[in-house]
Amino acid sequence: MAKVTDRLNIHLADWNLLYTKLHHYHWYVTGPNFLALHAKFEELYDYAGTSLDEVAERILAIGGKPISTMKQYLDQTMLTEGGKEKSPEEMLEQTIKDFQTVVGSMRETAKLADEAGDGVTTDMLNGHMAELQKQVWMLTAIAKGLPVKA
Repeated sequence: MAKVTDRLNIHLADWNLLYTKLHHYHWYVTGPNFLALHAKFEELYDYAGTSLDEVAERILAIGGKPISTMKQYLDQTMLTEGGKEKSPEEMLEQTIKDFQTVVGSMRETAKLADEAGDGVTTDMLNGHMAELQKQVWMLTAIAKGLPVKA
């Protein structure tokens, strides 16, 4: 089970970074699509906040210890910090890429959890993957009218 909790800590780090990054986008988005993107980024950081708590509680429930410091999050995340994305297009593009990266990583963790007989963790990850895939579809649809490489 240690391999599963180690992988879940990576997801915890990713969710924490996404929470901060999406907050940044929410605060700094500008332009003609401001209202829609401002609201969308808020929806997404709320989801990230709920998800990070769910992952941390799952780690505890299966006997692990969730990481809990910014240093640990930055050391373990598979993502990069935000802040260099200046345009709404760059913010959308990076969010799509981040979600795709997280889905790929979760797929690997779900396999490990399944092999360990931990169907509850697999179910949780499948739910997160389904939601992120839906969000990638929605963000790509938003980006269609913008010069975004989606």
